[in-house]
Amino acid sequence: MKRKTPNAEHRTPNIEWAGDGRVEEDAHGYSSLDKGDSTPNAQRQQKKTSNAERRTPNIEWKKRSPRLRESADFQYSAKKQPKYDLEDRLLDFAVKVVELTEVLPSTRAGNHIAGQLLRCGTSPYGNHGEVESAESRKDFIHKLKICLKELRETKRWLRLVARLNKLREPVNLSPCLNEAEELIRIFVASIRTAEKNDK
Repeated sequence: MKRKTPNAEHRTPNIEWAGDGRVEEDAHGYSSLDKGDSTPNAQRQQKKTSNAERRTPNIEWKKRSPRLRESADFQYSAKKQPKYDLEDRLLDFAVKVVELTEVLPSTRAGNHIAGQLLRCGTSPYGNHGEVESAESRKDFIHKLKICLKELRETKRWLRLVARLNKLREPVNLSPCLNEAEELIRIFVASIRTAEKNDK
């Protein structure tokens, strides 16, 4: 007669391959475990949490300390770039030009310069709408060139305002000049690209 060993009294757990890199164990094999068992495996079986329920903390530097601090709401992504919209930039530029002309003195020269600046400084915004509804690629390039021409004229009038000693320099003159320069570069590059694609 065979003698039963203590191990034979317990059912061994079934271990199966789950297919996703995990091994699943049949929990009935551990039925003899005491519910108050404090081994790590017993605790894991009692409290199961999926990774989706926990956010993975990210690491940030603490101030005044070389230690790292973890923050759960920080996301792993590149710095968010501001949305780039040429129409909005042209609108903002036109608004700046209008505000600049309002502070020019009401003299004969001031009125003349203000009128010229108003015409050429607000024109690119309106002409950009024409660019968006161009009927052909040649029409598209032509209307881009009109915007560029108006921006270059605006830049010249802004430089004149900056050079005149009798005129009080407006506060937003420097930002207007910088934006005009950037918009000119954008339109030059756009025209170059459009002409290259037209060939």
